[in-house]
Amino acid sequence: MTYIETMRAIIGNRPLLLVGTSTIVVKDKMILLQRRADTGDWGYPGGYLELGETTEESAKRELYEETGLIAERLILYGVFAGETRHFTYPNGDEVYCTDVVYTCHDFSPSGHKHDEEVLEVKWFPFDALPQNIAPSVRDIIEKYIAEHEAQERGIR
Repeated sequence: MTYIETMRAIIGNRPLLLVGTSTIVVKDKMILLQRRADTGDWGYPGGYLELGETTEESAKRELYEETGLIAERLILYGVFAGETRHFTYPNGDEVYCTDVVYTCHDFSPSGHKHDEEVLEVKWFPFDALPQNIAPSVRDIIEKYIAEHEAQERGIR
């Protein structure tokens, strides 16, 4: 039984505070997004930290499991928490996630396909994102793209 399963056995669906790790994968002004199997929403690859894992190990593991990509190098982008990271799963489980988000520009394919948590993985141009991005990650994606574009124009 995983840590989260153990905690759910004790507290049921009540809110659980978790640490998440995520990766914004970027190439050529495009972002890699995955469509979640549980909600159908798009978002960046990520999941929850396991006991004893570092955030970087977790982010690399989740990226591999959900996209088949091997991260060669991760760069810490930011840590995000608060009400916008509150999420209720379709089964009623509530979580408040502190999301440690990395960026990755250096990666390689493994030949592994995504796991069952993901319906599809697709590259999107920065200016043509899908409409149904998960609310819990939309603001972070938009912030990243705005900062990237400002940096390209030489604005800090």
